[in-house]
This record gives sequence, C-alpha cells and structure tokens, in this order.
Amino acid sequence: MTRLFPHPILSVLLVVTWLLLVNDFRWGSLVFGMIIGLVIPLLIRPYWRQRSSLKSLPKYGSYLALVVWDIIVANVQVAKIVLFKPNSQLQPAWIVIPLEIRTPEAITVLAGTITLTPGTVSCDLSECGHALLVHCLHAPDPQSVVVDIKTRYESRLKEIFA
Repeated sequence: MTRLFPHPILSVLLVVTWLLLVNDFRWGSLVFGMIIGLVIPLLIRPYWRQRSSLKSLPKYGSYLALVVWDIIVANVQVAKIVLFKPNSQLQPAWIVIPLEIRTPEAITVLAGTITLTPGTVSCDLSECGHALLVHCLHAPDPQSVVVDIKTRYESRLKEIFA
C-alpha cells in the first residue's frame, strides 16, 4: 500500500485542494483529483524519502481548533489596532524564534500558522533550520510573543510530529 500511496495524507490533501479549486463538484473533477493525489506523491517520492506520520489525529484536530480560534481573536485585535491605535503608538518588531522542532513538515506548519494569524508574518528560516524570523505588527513585549508561539504552537507540534 505504501508503494502506491507513499504519502497518504498528501494524497488526501491534494484531492481536497483540487475539489476546492474547481469549486464545483463533478465526478470527473473527483476522478482527476484522485489522479493528481496518486501521481504527485509518486513523482516526489525520490525527493521525500523520510515519511512523517501524524501520531495523533485528535491532537491535530485540537491544534487546528486552536489555530482557528487564534485567527478569530487576532482579527479582532488587528482591527482594533488599525482602527484605533495611532501610528506613533505602534511598536512593530522583528522577532527571532528559536526552534526545538526539526522536521520540515512541523516547521512548515508552524510558519504557516504564524502567517495565517493576522498581525504576524513568518519571513525567514535560518540556514540550519533552528530559528524562524517573524515580523509582528505590534509587539510591545517581543519576548512574550516568543514564549506565546513556543507554548501555544511549537509544543503542540512537537507532540503531533514526534
């Protein structure tokens, strides 16, 4: 089964992404999405030898719920900043977040989570992959942002991608 589906999660994500891009369910679209979900992982298998596995789907689901909640809260906070805070009171900051996670998938999910949350953008990954550069729209205490990201996101991702 792993010969046909070397990365089953990627295959499912490709099918779902294709159906979302088409935005109109037809059987032909589903079949084409399944072909994409089969062919692309087979083509990239030589370049992605190390298979990561999600140890616990419930933990992944709770992480997703946390991220959705944080996006909603951050939208309200950014709206308040944009509407009511004068530019002279804004304290943007570049923050370096040291990483304990090492797998490319976990780092990618963390960087994507940071970027999806309004007010923060992941900008760069260190060459060795041990630090992430993040820009914050308003960070009066940059160290608290580092602690918040490490405790809310990175610690959960370590459990998921362990």
